[in-house]
Amino acid sequence: MSLDGFVAGPSQSVENPLGIGGTRLHEWAFGLAAFRAPHGLEGGEVNESTAVIQESLANIGATVMGRNMFGGHPGPWDAAKPWNGWWGIDPPFHHPVFVLTHHKRAPLELEGGTTFTFVTNGIEAALEQGRRAAGGKDVSLAGGASAAQQYLAAGLVDEMEISIVPTLLGGGERLFDGIGDDLHGLEHVRTVAAPNVTHVKFSRR
Repeated sequence: MSLDGFVAGPSQSVENPLGIGGTRLHEWAFGLAAFRAPHGLEGGEVNESTAVIQESLANIGATVMGRNMFGGHPGPWDAAKPWNGWWGIDPPFHHPVFVLTHHKRAPLELEGGTTFTFVTNGIEAALEQGRRAAGGKDVSLAGGASAAQQYLAAGLVDEMEISIVPTLLGGGERLFDGIGDDLHGLEHVRTVAAPNVTHVKFSRR
C-alpha cells in the first residue's frame, strides 16, 4: 500500500493491471529469493522482508481472490478466448484458488496443482469452499481491494499484513474505502522495517 492509502494506481487496465505507478508498490519484493522461488526463478537476496514472505506462504491451503485480480475484461467470460490469469500455465499458487465473480465459468485446471474455481454466490460461499479445500490449513485472501473490503466489512479476516511502501500514487484504488473507523476486531501485533517497505501485521483479538 502507498503512503496515501492506494493498493493500485489510476487507470487500471488489462495492459496495466496495477494502474499508473502501481508496480512501485511491489518492487521491494521482486529481488527477494523468497518471492522468486514460488515463481520458478532462481537466486535473489535475503533481508528483513524474507521472514514476512515466508510466514505468509507457510501454511496456505487455498486462496480466495476477486475477479479483477484474476484479470481479463469485465463482464461475461469470452468463451472463444477465455482469460486464464496473469501467471501462465504454471501459476505460483500450487493449491486451489476461488475467484469471486458474477459470471459462471467451468473450473480452470493448470499445472503445478493450481485449479481456479469461479464462485458466483458470494464471499461466504467462496470462503467455505476455500476452507474445505484447505483441509485445516489457512485460506489466503489475495485481493484486490474490493474483495478485501468485503471480507473486512463482514468480519471474516483473521490476520492482515499491510506492506507500506514509501511512495505516493495520488489516485487509484484505496484499500480501506467504505470500511469505517475500525478494523472489525483486528489489532496491531507487529511492525517490521525492511528496505523500501514497512510491514504492519494485524490479528483478530
